[in-house]
Amino acid sequence: MSFALITGASKGIGKNIAFELAKRKTDVLLVARSEMLLKELCSTLRAQFGVKAYYFVADLSLTNAPENILHWCTANNYPVNILVNNAGYGLSGSFEKYSAKEHADMMRVNMLALVEMTSLFLSLLKEQPQAYILNIASSAAYQAVPYLSVYAATKSFVVSFSRALHYELKKTTVSVTCISPGATDTDFPNRANVGAKGKKAAEKLNMKPEEVAAIAVEKMFARKTEVITGFINKLGAALAWLAPKSIAEKTAASIYE
Repeated sequence: MSFALITGASKGIGKNIAFELAKRKTDVLLVARSEMLLKELCSTLRAQFGVKAYYFVADLSLTNAPENILHWCTANNYPVNILVNNAGYGLSGSFEKYSAKEHADMMRVNMLALVEMTSLFLSLLKEQPQAYILNIASSAAYQAVPYLSVYAATKSFVVSFSRALHYELKKTTVSVTCISPGATDTDFPNRANVGAKGKKAAEKLNMKPEEVAAIAVEKMFARKTEVITGFINKLGAALAWLAPKSIAEKTAASIYE
């Protein structure tokens, strides 16, 4: 018996990854800030798929959260063979709009907590015959994005870190996969304070979180290194790489300014 541990599991892509894994009869450990949503999701997964589902309430912007999650798993003898680092959020608008603490909190959730969770759980993952790490980045990782500057930079970090770790672990039983979704029909735009223009642009390209989750789980089990979901998002990343940086940045700025 082993579990998939999913951060940011109460809604959006994380919630749908939990459903996707439960469909495959994988027992799940769900982590997020909302106890009410986690409790409801665990009950649904148990009833619908007959899997074991437990939850732990944690705010990954707090420095001790990853260690508390590890302690919960070890104290309850929950062996983990899948780690899904999904928790993350954005802050949209000018850099000066947000305080240093607001930027630092987002960086902690998007980058530091992801690295800490990976570091803390890696030895446990290596004990399993087959193990997987699934990191959720963003299509914003592939260029500088004015007015989404720190968020895009954090996701660039996730892609780079994931690729390097995938290489380091290629001779072990642990596979690392990084998924970069584009616009997805979740609460991200509201949480990030994206303006009306940005929300309207996203609506034209939105993928359903169920689609993103299905791709993520499929590619994780296929042990793929890096995947951008959706043809338009793949094309956008390629164009951002080919076009002069100033043009790509001006285009992005026109959406989020």
